[in-house]
Amino acid sequence: MSCNWGTELWDQFDNLEKHTSWGIDFLERYTKFVKERADIELSYAKQIRSLSKKYHPKRNREDESRYTWFVAFAATLQQLNELAIQREDLAENLNAQIVCELTRYTQELKTERKSHFQDGRRAQQHIESSWKQLESSKRRFERDCKEAERAQHVSDKIDLDNKTDGEKARQTAQQKQQAAEESRKDYVTSLNQFNQDQHQHYHTLVPVIYQRIQDMEERRIERIGEAMRSLAEAERKVLPVVSRCLDAMMEAAESIQPRKDTRQVVEVYKSGFDPPGDVEFEDYSATMRRSISESSYLDNRTEERRQSRKLWPFIRKTKGSSPADCSHLPPEQRRKKLQGRIININQEIQREREQRDALLKMREVYERSPQMGDASSLEPRLDEVKQNLQRLEEELRRNQVSVWLSEADSRLSDHSTRRQSGGCGLNSQATTPGSTSLKHPDGSYTEDHSAELHFKSRSSEFDDDFDDEEPLPSIGTCKSLYPFQGQNEGTLSMLEGELLSVVEEDKGDGWTRVRRNLEEEGYVPTSYIKVFLDSSAKGAMTYI
Repeated sequence: MSCNWGTELWDQFDNLEKHTSWGIDFLERYTKFVKERADIELSYAKQIRSLSKKYHPKRNREDESRYTWFVAFAATLQQLNELAIQREDLAENLNAQIVCELTRYTQELKTERKSHFQDGRRAQQHIESSWKQLESSKRRFERDCKEAERAQHVSDKIDLDNKTDGEKARQTAQQKQQAAEESRKDYVTSLNQFNQDQHQHYHTLVPVIYQRIQDMEERRIERIGEAMRSLAEAERKVLPVVSRCLDAMMEAAESIQPRKDTRQVVEVYKSGFDPPGDVEFEDYSATMRRSISESSYLDNRTEERRQSRKLWPFIRKTKGSSPADCSHLPPEQRRKKLQGRIININQEIQREREQRDALLKMREVYERSPQMGDASSLEPRLDEVKQNLQRLEEELRRNQVSVWLSEADSRLSDHSTRRQSGGCGLNSQATTPGSTSLKHPDGSYTEDHSAELHFKSRSSEFDDDFDDEEPLPSIGTCKSLYPFQGQNEGTLSMLEGELLSVVEEDKGDGWTRVRRNLEEEGYVPTSYIKVFLDSSAKGAMTYI
């Protein structure tokens, strides 16, 4: 079947006008549909982003990041935020590639349609005008013929009655016949012109105009198809990213490890203390008194232990500012807190050193090429960086000493517990040499300085215990990179470039145990020395 509107729909001008108008209305409705779809995507992305922000971990709850379930949820929220970004991109593409283009095309289509139908109306008016002219010449020819016939009939009748009047009637009849002849010629001319115009209208003008309208309609339909494909393609472009986000959510869910999280709870809250022993029976009916020969130190410690075991389960946690050395924490938590602080300080020191090196290099460039800048302008910043480095290094040494004291105290407590298992040793809850930390069930600790004198009086006894032990063998050597003044008990002072024997490696607290001349032994900061371990010692440590 032929699909040429010019030949098949030559008489459907009004219906074509209605159909094309409906097509443009549909195009506008589809444009509005895509715009509302983009608005929905944008609103959805906004709500998803708001939801992700609402449940995002707070900065003051950083401790939760150590658990796999919390990390997985944070990763899920991050991927959810990425999904919101993709939805925003989709909405932007829909508005830019479809809505704006269709709006512009609709205006162009309306202008083109108006032009085509104006041409059709002009052609229709022309053929109607030609038809009216034909009808007018036809009626005039008919009228003139009838008048000529009547004039001829009157002339014939007058000739019979009166010859004088007959001449005049014949002249009138001749004039009417001439007028009728002219009218016939005009009618023939108008008829030929109309037939020519009609043939041109239905075989030339109308097919061309209708073909243009048909092409316009086909382009409109094709543009709608392209818009639908663009919509699907825009949706398809975000699917790979959405799929990756969903895969990341699945991986985050699969990364949750319950056993690891429960172990982490132990790492976070483990105090390092031994459970309290049995409560001794207090016989108030006994009249026997303790022997005077018993050590007053043991009496005081026994009474102290009895009171602490009796009272600490019922003491509320005291609120207040935490000490800088974290002495309010149990040994394990204190050590981990200080080690984390040391790591952060080392990172800050590294950043400051990098900034110092960059400033020194820039100053050197300015000194070689003064036109590039003033070298003296960098001095205030260099002084500030040097002050920051000094402050950070001092803070690092202070925290390293705190870590070492915590480790030494823990080792001292363990050694005392092993050697004084009968109950005459130091309290296993001591956090600092010369002081005792009492633990409460709610997690608070208080320093008991009343035992400081007892610690000093008993320190010689523990020194004798350590002296009885065999000295630890050397596992390597080290060279001091910087001078160090050991002001705390257990530390060893050293000079820059001094060679020492390594007795014990760094256990992660930032301190290494060294010896000088088989006589002096102590701890020095690991960052101040360069260690050279023996091959046999490395193998032994690896095996252990």
